[in-house]
Amino acid sequence: MAQQDIHFGQYGGQFVPEALMPELLKLNEAFQACKTDENFQKEFHRLLNDYAGRPSLLYYARRMTEDIGGAKIYLKREDLNHTGAHKINNVIGQALLAKQLGKTRLIAETGAGQHGVATATIAALFGMKCEIFMGKEDTERQKLNVFRMELLGAKVVPVTDGQGLLKDAVNAALADWSQHTQDTFYVIGSAVGPAPYPAMVHEFQSVISTESKEQILKAEGRLPDAIVACCGGGSNAIGSFAAYLDDPEVKLYGAEASGQGLASGKTAATLELGSDGIFHGMASKFLQDKDGQIAKVYSISAGLDYPGIGPEHAALQASGRATYVGITDEEAVQAFEYIAQKEGIIAAIESSHAVAYTRKLAKTMSPDQIIICTLSGRGDKDVAQVADYRGVNLND
Repeated sequence: MAQQDIHFGQYGGQFVPEALMPELLKLNEAFQACKTDENFQKEFHRLLNDYAGRPSLLYYARRMTEDIGGAKIYLKREDLNHTGAHKINNVIGQALLAKQLGKTRLIAETGAGQHGVATATIAALFGMKCEIFMGKEDTERQKLNVFRMELLGAKVVPVTDGQGLLKDAVNAALADWSQHTQDTFYVIGSAVGPAPYPAMVHEFQSVISTESKEQILKAEGRLPDAIVACCGGGSNAIGSFAAYLDDPEVKLYGAEASGQGLASGKTAATLELGSDGIFHGMASKFLQDKDGQIAKVYSISAGLDYPGIGPEHAALQASGRATYVGITDEEAVQAFEYIAQKEGIIAAIESSHAVAYTRKLAKTMSPDQIIICTLSGRGDKDVAQVADYRGVNLND
């Protein structure tokens, strides 16, 4: 691959076992070709529109706007997509590439389960085998999504290594892929991993901001002043930012999970506390201990408790183009409750991190300014966990 295809400034690259290099080269060749392949693009957008239900709404949150008293707030409603999150956009694109490469089995990692559900959904649609690796801790937190994946015909593999969280699921998926390259395609769910995955996820998720840009120009006649999206590995955030990267007047904010606080030791705030390193096939920023080992992470959100960040986000922070801020569990739960009561929307706990920062940011802005906040997914899966956090036993 050419240098520009694998790096974002000092970040990115390919740090994988030799057995995977031929697969990455073939994947990159197919990915580069798909950008100008009319048949691929036609089928990709047909499935986005006719199956996933795009374009997703750009909704003016009038009650939130009036209550907060600052900038106008618009919500990009990825929660309304088929399967309930932004994940379906990327999975459709990668699964089409898998078919082109003659693969018959899809594997994926998942944290909150939304990427696993999306992968299982498309595997069912395409008649492909499917295996999802999920940390044992996350299978307990997200039992509903585990059942949904199994209902769709996927095999869910609980990963007990490490903390039994998202990073451990990625490890297991990479190990499986390296042993089954002949028939298997690894559908990576976030903007992480060895090249070309981060660029590929950027490409397939950019539909979010391509749509929002057109929609806000129609609604307001101008670009927004700020974009806010939650950020774990970074797929929905990079999709939300993509179309605005060359518009410096639009400020970009990623809301990451600071868990119980930046100083608590129970956090997943990679961009605020992390350092440069190499993990999961990429050079990026990671939470590491004093010995340089990947640190334990924590968040109420199974989708944000990843100890790293996609290399493009690390580069965007380094260049100053995007700003990343931590949101605590308590702030996210308050935002989860707030948007439900103000707008009648039950947003994912991941998305609620973005809502929490939007509430803070809007107060600092004037009524003639505009924020677009991406709701990456819906929160049905999180209701029981939030109830438990608030001390409510739903089994009583």
